[in-house]
Amino acid sequence: MRRNAGLFVAISLLSGFGSSAMSVVAGIWILDLTGSTSLAALAGLCVYAPVLAGPWLGGLLDRAPRRPLVIAVNLMLAAALLALLAVRGPGQTWLIFAVSCAYGVSYVLIDAGETALLPSALAPTELGDVNGWRSSAQEGMKLVAPVAGAGLYAWRGGHAVAVLSAAAPVLVATLYALLRLSRTPAERPTERGDGPRTGLVVLFGKRATGLPVVLAAVSIAMSGFTTAGIYAIVVTDLRLPTTFLGVLAGAQGAGSILGGLIVGRLIATRGPAAVGVVGTALFAIGCLARCLPWWPATVVGAMVAGVGLPWTLVAAVTAVQTHTPSALLGRVSATANTAMFGPLVVAIPLGSAAVHLGARPPLMTAAAICLTAAVVASLHDRSTPYDETPTARPPRRSVGTGPASR
Repeated sequence: MRRNAGLFVAISLLSGFGSSAMSVVAGIWILDLTGSTSLAALAGLCVYAPVLAGPWLGGLLDRAPRRPLVIAVNLMLAAALLALLAVRGPGQTWLIFAVSCAYGVSYVLIDAGETALLPSALAPTELGDVNGWRSSAQEGMKLVAPVAGAGLYAWRGGHAVAVLSAAAPVLVATLYALLRLSRTPAERPTERGDGPRTGLVVLFGKRATGLPVVLAAVSIAMSGFTTAGIYAIVVTDLRLPTTFLGVLAGAQGAGSILGGLIVGRLIATRGPAAVGVVGTALFAIGCLARCLPWWPATVVGAMVAGVGLPWTLVAAVTAVQTHTPSALLGRVSATANTAMFGPLVVAIPLGSAAVHLGARPPLMTAAAICLTAAVVASLHDRSTPYDETPTARPPRRSVGTGPASR
């Protein structure tokens, strides 16, 4: 349904703009209020830490109507952002941390909820394309929103950014209400239990879902592991100004936008596992290219890595949507997010420590790990008979926004 596809892309644009703008401004605001760089960095940790609770939070999406829950979470997020209007000085810095935590919890619920809603709004053959378009939209906002948010902060202060960011989830909630969803069977996973273990068992119990998720987890973890090394290569080895990091971020963003536009067709023809393997290999090649002592190669490497990284993520998300029973999609999607993004909590500090060995060892290590994962996954995918078929779906028919709509 093209209408639903357009709504999901618009949702990604709006949510990506609001979250990207606020994530940058939160750190700047805390730094201005306290003068502490360490406190400013903690704002980002507050956003990412709740992903570790994904298996528990995802269970909420399987116990309540998904669309009403996602709409409610967006509206509560808007209310939390408006609470930042009370920030007047260092004494209210805790409010910024609290809102950052609220953002983190909402990310888990909304991302998992949207992943669970997509199969009810689109045909299975459309999932890969729309997931790719959503990825491109989000990456595009990462290029635009931080600049817009920082500019608005410099002009009108943090309160203006808070109001702008609060408007985004309200509009997103409206777009969710406009979706036309198919009715899903009222199946309940009582025989599997309701605990977080259920998501792990279902996610990694099938090669069709477990393999792409593991590849995405490896690639995303290595992207965090190499962050400090990339900084060191630019500043120490290439002796370029720190502003060149913005050029690399733009090149990687451009690669992500391009990759997102074509990944859907590749998934349709090759399957999620194969696309995950290629994406992991491309990210490894990008890491190696950035090790070369020539700045144009560093830019090309950033663009190649930008293509490969979202391929692994989109492949994993599409595999989960395609091969997970509808009644379990909430907790399995949230568990997949935890599996893919949770390792960043460890990978980033490890990479910061590894850079003391030199700028290039972290990137070469990441490339070796990713290439090994791609080769092992490729051999496993070829040697194991592929007899898993997508989860059956009922006949499509449009319904309203009542309790049966998820």
